[in-house]
Amino acid sequence: MSELRQDLVSGDWIILAGDRAKRPHDWKKKSKRVRAPKNTCPFEDLVKSGNEPIELFPPSDDWKIAVAPNKYPALIPKTEGPSERRQGPYSTIDGIGHHELIITRDHEKNIPKMSLAESTELFRVFKHRLNVLSQDPHSNYSSLWHAWGQLAGASIYHPHYQILTLPIVPPDIRRSLEGSVRYAREHKKCVHCVMLDYEKRRKVRIVYENAEAIAIAPFVSKQPFEVRIFPKKHFSHFEKTTDKVLCGTVEALAFTLRKISEKLGDPDYNFFLHTAPFRDANEYKMYHWHMEVIPKISLLGGFEWSTGIDINTIDPDNAAKVLRSNKKK
Repeated sequence: MSELRQDLVSGDWIILAGDRAKRPHDWKKKSKRVRAPKNTCPFEDLVKSGNEPIELFPPSDDWKIAVAPNKYPALIPKTEGPSERRQGPYSTIDGIGHHELIITRDHEKNIPKMSLAESTELFRVFKHRLNVLSQDPHSNYSSLWHAWGQLAGASIYHPHYQILTLPIVPPDIRRSLEGSVRYAREHKKCVHCVMLDYEKRRKVRIVYENAEAIAIAPFVSKQPFEVRIFPKKHFSHFEKTTDKVLCGTVEALAFTLRKISEKLGDPDYNFFLHTAPFRDANEYKMYHWHMEVIPKISLLGGFEWSTGIDINTIDPDNAAKVLRSNKKK
């Protein structure tokens, strides 16, 4: 029987309609990924292309990771703060922010193909950049995401990651933050820690777990095979996470992405970071940063667009079972 489930943090509802689903393994993508040639890739000779990098890691011709400004930025940094204006009944604010690309050197090697040392170093660069960008008094929130494949929004095949800082806190993040604060006021506990304790006891929706981190298929999964990765230790800000915890969390993410590729036929996907804003650290100390992985294997329809309620046809219990399995299909 279908049921509606409400997210404990945001208050959003989803419909879990398992009877409408294919079998979990029928979601596997049949077509192979088309790999773009290196000779037409704009990231291959990044340093020589005139798109001057912000930083190189290591800082030499043998760089492995480069931070570069986005050639077509959504927001532009400025020294003065954003000004708000009214246009009739509407409010506007200057589009001030930083839009950066983090590019790995290897044309083919995304996170599932990296060693743990390589992927952890990539996340150290993410952490470093967020610490740098947090110093801009006009930036309040940093969105960090990766798109793998065209269905996920990637226009370039070469693995790259994006950071976009904003002078505002995005609405989805605001709801999550307010839900966390509200729960903490009522229960004196972190809502995410409570959910993780419950999932660890039940051991049904766990995809992967190590000493520092856990990957779960959320009870309220909006999309089939959605996975969230949490550090077990409570940190509100990603950029303040210790290196040991960071390494364990990256290991959980890499495992998840490898399993999604293996079990679902290398689908396109997004993963993104949810972290507390740069400002008002005390107000959001009960927030628990995490990453979300969304494979692109279903499309939103008229009901979803018209109501804001997602219909998920894969029970997260089954999704977790498929992703953590070592069986070949």
